[in-house]
Amino acid sequence: METSAHDCRRKRSAARERTEGQPVAALGRCEASCEAGGTGFVSRRDRTGVVLCSRTDAAGAEKAWPARRKFAAVAQEDAATSGKTWMKAPFFTVLIDSYNYGQYVEEAVSSVLAQDFPSEEREILVVDDGSTDDTAARLRKFGNAIRYLQKPNGGQASAFNFGFEHARGEVIALLDADDVWLPEKLGRVYEAFQQNPAAGMLYHRLYWWDGANETAADRYFNAVSGRVPDSRRALLQYPMVGTSCLVFRREALTNLVPIPDALRSQADAYLTALIIFVAPVVALTEYLGKYRLHATNLFQTEGKQTSRGQIEHRMAMRAALLGEIENWLRANGQDLRAEDLRAYLTQWKKAQEQDAFALKAPGRWKYFWHLLGFPRTYAEIMTRRHRVYSYMRAYAALVLGYHHLHLFDDSRRKGKEWMALSSEKTMVAVKAKAKAAAATKS
Repeated sequence: METSAHDCRRKRSAARERTEGQPVAALGRCEASCEAGGTGFVSRRDRTGVVLCSRTDAAGAEKAWPARRKFAAVAQEDAATSGKTWMKAPFFTVLIDSYNYGQYVEEAVSSVLAQDFPSEEREILVVDDGSTDDTAARLRKFGNAIRYLQKPNGGQASAFNFGFEHARGEVIALLDADDVWLPEKLGRVYEAFQQNPAAGMLYHRLYWWDGANETAADRYFNAVSGRVPDSRRALLQYPMVGTSCLVFRREALTNLVPIPDALRSQADAYLTALIIFVAPVVALTEYLGKYRLHATNLFQTEGKQTSRGQIEHRMAMRAALLGEIENWLRANGQDLRAEDLRAYLTQWKKAQEQDAFALKAPGRWKYFWHLLGFPRTYAEIMTRRHRVYSYMRAYAALVLGYHHLHLFDDSRRKGKEWMALSSEKTMVAVKAKAKAAAATKS
């Protein structure tokens, strides 16, 4: 059933009332009133309905957070210069960043306009990161249905930061310019955020799509919800997912933005990796969008024979990403020597090693220890079959060497499938155990 604008406003008001009087926590949630004392975040809404955040010190004195105030000011300036009447902030800002994707961006925008959700409760913000193609001409047809902002090319982080400054919504949904959403996406996400008022991020499954055919090919999707750092298993299973399935509550981003501009790519991975230390997350197992497969996107080039320059660029971006993640964790009181945190960061370090091996083949012992690190780190979320396979692969590398291990490529793909099955079986077992415990209590 289609959600009405009145229902949206009523539910949002009810959600604010439910959180009234709750203690202010350093999780990016700002629903408490300005009178809240102690160290943490407080908020108020200005006459436009935009939330203005500030931080309080131990004595309760307010310390303004300039970035958030800037967000509100920039958004108001946008409305004034465009000649539009300033309206109450929508629930959603759909942020589409685009660079020379004119051939795809029309479909992306059209998929948002086709949502089964009140149009007055969402805005579409397209950030053109210095495109040199016909993006501007293609988007002109949408007129006032979108807000089209152009900037000099600066990379993904720069585009996201620019978009966040101009966003007016309480919730910001990211969409790559070459992907599309299914019509029920925003309505389903809205319901999930209402059911989980503390959640800082939501993510969901994406179909893989070549423009004509779609496949439910992300069999490795791990649906991890809640406060992820509270569980080592959750940390190990927590996935890195595509941009177009990421939706953030605006307050939760206050501790993470601006994203370091050095991240010309993988800025979405920066947010995904760190949001779990700021707020709980929610995973939906439904397919609510399509990830387009084409010659230039990450899926089509990752792990394939590419030029030395491409590999070196990818290495530099991954090194920058890991460095910025570690910098944020260190600055926010996380102990990088903690075993669980070291295990969590393993996926990025292993990816860096793989890129280095593509440039210079490792010796047999070096590659052996690289591969042996996977079952040692992820043993508790692997099936027995996958653990055996992982150890066999490591010892095969010791015998065959790096160049001959391609014989095991098919087995590697099966291993990923086994890990996904293990994750699904674990979730089923946990739910069954919780249900049995509830039945016993009753």
